[in-house]
Amino acid sequence: MAQAASVLKPKVKDEEFDIGLKKAYRQQMAAALSDILADTYKLVIKSHIYHWNVVGPLFKPLHELTEEHYNTLFKATDIIAERIRALGHLAPAKLGEANQFAPTSASVNHTTAADMVADLIADHEAAVRRMREAGTKADENDDLVTTDMLTDRLTFHEKALWMLRAIVAA
Repeated sequence: MAQAASVLKPKVKDEEFDIGLKKAYRQQMAAALSDILADTYKLVIKSHIYHWNVVGPLFKPLHELTEEHYNTLFKATDIIAERIRALGHLAPAKLGEANQFAPTSASVNHTTAADMVADLIADHEAAVRRMREAGTKADENDDLVTTDMLTDRLTFHEKALWMLRAIVAA
């Protein structure tokens, strides 16, 4: 049984391959994308929690928007993790690493819909800043695939920010 378990354990040998990206860059970008993956999971979880618990006059639009967001964000986790793998590194694979995915401030006790939106806005903005930094680094290193992926992710997050702000606009 122990032998079977070791066969199933994720491994990455120090692969030498040439895709036109330096090994040091691939390692740095995999780390940056792991942080972006954590940000994305955090938003999946928060959006889902807020989807379940929103109340008041903003219930319907926020309930529907958060559902759309958490579904899109969940799909994005696979895209980001697969890019980390394509760069020759493991996506975060230990249960302990999942702690960074858990939201630390998503307390819904007596949280208003406006507070939920403000919290989501702050997290989307933080994700955008991190993605923009990584995207610039990818572009500077001619990593067209990562640049394209992050451009797509940024497009989603900036639209999400616009919609969240529009919901609570006075």
